Formats: sequence, C-alpha cells, structure tokens
Amino acid sequence: MTSLNEFTAYPHSRPAAANGKKANATSNVKRSKSSSTKPAAVENASTQSIQSELDVLATLTLNETPSTSESRIAYKECLLNLAAHQTELVSLIRHVVEDGRGEGILSLTHDPLDPNVKIQLTPQQYDLALENIKAVCAHGELNCAMTELYSVEQGGDKSEKKQGFEVTKVGRVLVRERALSVSQLLEIRVAVVGNVDAGKSTLLGVLTKGGLDDGRGKARVNLFRHKHEIETGRTSSVGMEIMGFDETGRTVGTSGGTCKASWKEIVAGSRKVLTFIDLAGHEKYLKTTVFGLMGGSPDFVMLMVGANAGMIGMAKEHLGVALALNVPVFICVTKIDMCPENVLQSTINQISKILRSPGCRKMPIFIGSNQDVAEAATNFVSQRICPIFQISSVTGQGLDYVRMFLNLLPFHGQFDETAPLEFEINDTFSVPFVGTVVSGVILSGTVHVGDSVYIGPDSLGQFTSTAIRSIERKRQGVDTAHAGQSVSFAMKKIRRRDVRKGMVVLAHGADPPRAVREFVAEVLILQHATTIKTRYQAMLHVGAVAQTCTIVELDRPYIRTGDRATVKFRFMLRPEYIRPGQKVLFREGRTRGLGVVKDVSYGT
Repeated sequence: MTSLNEFTAYPHSRPAAANGKKANATSNVKRSKSSSTKPAAVENASTQSIQSELDVLATLTLNETPSTSESRIAYKECLLNLAAHQTELVSLIRHVVEDGRGEGILSLTHDPLDPNVKIQLTPQQYDLALENIKAVCAHGELNCAMTELYSVEQGGDKSEKKQGFEVTKVGRVLVRERALSVSQLLEIRVAVVGNVDAGKSTLLGVLTKGGLDDGRGKARVNLFRHKHEIETGRTSSVGMEIMGFDETGRTVGTSGGTCKASWKEIVAGSRKVLTFIDLAGHEKYLKTTVFGLMGGSPDFVMLMVGANAGMIGMAKEHLGVALALNVPVFICVTKIDMCPENVLQSTINQISKILRSPGCRKMPIFIGSNQDVAEAATNFVSQRICPIFQISSVTGQGLDYVRMFLNLLPFHGQFDETAPLEFEINDTFSVPFVGTVVSGVILSGTVHVGDSVYIGPDSLGQFTSTAIRSIERKRQGVDTAHAGQSVSFAMKKIRRRDVRKGMVVLAHGADPPRAVREFVAEVLILQHATTIKTRYQAMLHVGAVAQTCTIVELDRPYIRTGDRATVKFRFMLRPEYIRPGQKVLFREGRTRGLGVVKDVSYGT
C-alpha cells in the first residue's frame, strides 16, 4: 500500500524534481505533527494547534504558481495604493479568477503568486485593502463579486513588533465572477459514500432541499428513485442532486419552505453548481458504488461516518477505492446529536488513526471555525490533508461549515477542450417526443447541436454514425457543451435498446473508432487472499465500463497482494472502447486490484 500513490499517479506524472520537493516538504510536516498532535473532538481540540497546521500548509507551495519577476510590484503596495497600482491589482485578481475557472480565494496574509511572502497589515490597513479589492472587483473590466470569508485580529510576534505592528489583522476573501450563461457554469462533482445507515441521503436532502431532518428520514425521501428505496430507506442506485451558489456564496433555492426550487430555478440563479452523486452503502450494491466512482468522474469524495458506529463495513472499502483513484477525500461525522461523548471520542480517534496510517498518509484537520474552513479549502487540492466535519442533520450543528466548504471547493480537473470529442455514457433514457437520451461526462473536446458523431461499440464492437439532436445541461437546453461538464444528448435515429452504459460518443472522423476485446495493463494487487494466475476472472471497471474479464497472460507465474505486474486482460462478453492511460479497477468480492491501461493494440 505504500507504493499506491506513486502507482496511481502514472497517467498524470509531473517532473520528478518538483514532485520530490513537494512530497518531502509535506511528509516532513506530517511527521512533525503526527508525533505531537493528538486526535480529539472539535470542542476539545486545541484551536491553536489546528490553526498552526493550516498556517504551515499555507506557507508551502502546494500548487503550481507562475514564475514572477523580481521587479514585480509588491502585493502589499497594490492593496494599499490603489490610485498608483490599480492596473497591477486588476491583473492579479484576473489571474487568480481565471486560474480557478471563474473564482478564487484571495489571501490578505500571503502573496497569491508567492505564498512564501507574508505581509503584515494593521486593522486600518486591512480595512483599506478590503475596500480597494471591493472597488476593483466592481470595475467593469472584472465584473466580480467579493465576499469576506473571515478576518481575525492577532497580536504581532517579536519581528512584527519591532516594525511597529502591535496588532495585525489577517483574513481571506472570495472573488467570483457574476452569473454567465448555463454552458459556462462552473460545476464541481462530489461523490457521497459511506457505510449503510451513515446518513448519506439524509444529509444531501438537508443540504439541497433546505430545512432539517426529523430524525426518521424525512429529508431523504425526495432523493430516492425507486419504491423499494423509500420503503427500506437504503439507496440502491446512483442518485443525482444539485446545490447552487450565487456569486456572493449564498445557497440558491434552499429556503426550507414547502415549495422546493426546481433544477431550472437553481441553475438560473447560480454561478457555481455542485453535483452530488449519491451512492449506495450496502455491500451487495458495491458494483453500483464503484461504477459511480469510476464513471461519474467525481472531483471530490465526501465520506460519511456515523458517530455511533464508527468507520466500519463498507466505509473502509469506499475510502480505499477513493484513495486508489487518487480523489481528494473529506469526512463528515454524522449523528453527533444522538451519540454519547465517549463513543464520539472513540470514533474520532479511530478515524484519525486510519488517516495517519501508511496506507492513507493524510493529516486530519478538525473544522471548528470559518478560518479553518477557508484554510482547508485553499489547501485541499494538495491531497495531504483531510478535513473532518462533525454534524447533525437533526439539530443543524456543523452544517454551516459544510455549506461554506462546499462553496469554496476549487476546480482542479484536467480536461482538454481542444482534443477530439469523447463522452462516456452513464445512463440512458427514452423521452416522449424526443427519443433516445444519453447522459454522462464529456472527457475531452467541445460539442455543438447538430454535430455528427459516432456512438458505440455494440455487441460486435461496431460504431454507428449519428448526430446530436439537442443538448441539455442541468435540465436546461444549451447549444454548446465543453470538456468536464456532465450533460445529456438527444440522439438522432438511435433506439434506446441499442445503447447501454459504458458506451462512448466520439467525434466523427474519416475512420471509425475501434473497440478491443483484449488489452494490456500494469496492475497492483491491493488485496487478495491467495494467488492470482491466468484464467482468473473478476469484475473490471474502466471508466463507465463494467464487465467481467479474465487474465490471459502474466509476466510471471502468479501474483499476490502487493505485487506489481503487467497483465493481459480479455473481456468475456463483448468488446469495449478503452484508451491507454485510463485507470483500471478490478475486484472479486473484497479482492481489489488497481491498474493503468498500457496498450490496446490487440484487435477485436
């Protein structure tokens, strides 16, 4: 398990030198803190200890920043002298906003382009800087809204006091572009996983519909898709729900009244939309959960842990899959209103121990203030920290921190809009007077209404030429869709029985694409009770593809837990469209193996 992160990073490897510096700096922080910080509940944890961890992370260069010239105007000068440096401040804010695809968090403590440069502001200077940023954001060239996330006054240290700073003020602000068209709406996908009865659907019902739960599952009813889900209270399918935020960070359409806002109303008033992928927690629905994690292309994973039960059952399995896929994870400890203090403390200790283990290597950060939320969200993409929220869907305790954290989640997806179109089908529908509709995520490229495309492969591995009749995003019609967006296509002259989950929609070209029945992958066995040899069969997941496969060839006689090998797989039922670089996850019960597709030139 110690080599898992290195192995999963194969398709997105970066220069070794840069990664080495970041990994060493982050691991040093983790070792120094793990020996001195003891896990505890938020009420009992030392706020100073938690904040010191976040301050250390804030000083690390965890994200790629552009190289800056030594002659660049100082950030502090730009903030305090707007008349002389308005152009530089506008350019800086534009860079931060464009880097975050329409939004960014601006620090009034460190230089955004060089986090190692710290600035000191007196309370009067802080207020002046805040007014200047607000004035610049209202400028027609930017057309942004500014929202202050937090501000804290603190006594200056010895070096600051020598410079006359007896009291300094620190804080962060959110800068977000005002509402654009639906096709340009910023979207973040969050997969919700956890053990059965952990409160996943209930929390989503509270967050997306408004109001609180009555303790008997009232909030989750609107999220279920099938009758047996309502009767049993357990999710068995992949559910979808959205939560919108406007340019100032307020939630849209969750007033808690009897009239619930529709998706159209939420999207119309939002600048940023979070799509929640509600996945099943029961063990017999593991295939559906893994399909949602692989095919849904989530940006983040929200792991739900019941305070009264702890991290048991499928919660560990879901955490393992999320870590294997290299998706950032944050944890919500639910039901704290009905849990005794000693049981809650035991659950917190267990979670901290698991996160600090060699298999996870994450730093637990317990959220207890708006400052903790802002700092954790800013450094979350480092994948070295794991924010932990303690919440109750009945009393509402901790929910404001969760909402604020979701509002600040950054976009970090890697999608190429200039590449040829590639769209994975996650679900199919038959809509009256429209025809066959397919939904999924655009992995690359840009598509317009009326474009000619290929759809397939069918049971023989063939692709069919068709066209896009219409496009919908969040149940609203659009003319164009881009890579990274989850959309629905209405297809021309295609019957629903001829499409299925796992198919792809590709750009129309001179030569039709080719599906393969055999491919080669480099795999790592995460867990297996015995040995794996040729003719071994397991359920294999590649993106939205879920099909039984068999091992045809191995580069050694057999492989065991922890072994890394080159394996040739063969699909048992029909050919599929896959490409080199895709991640592969295969399982048989609790057996798990992770891999990367290396070669698909083995014919059909």
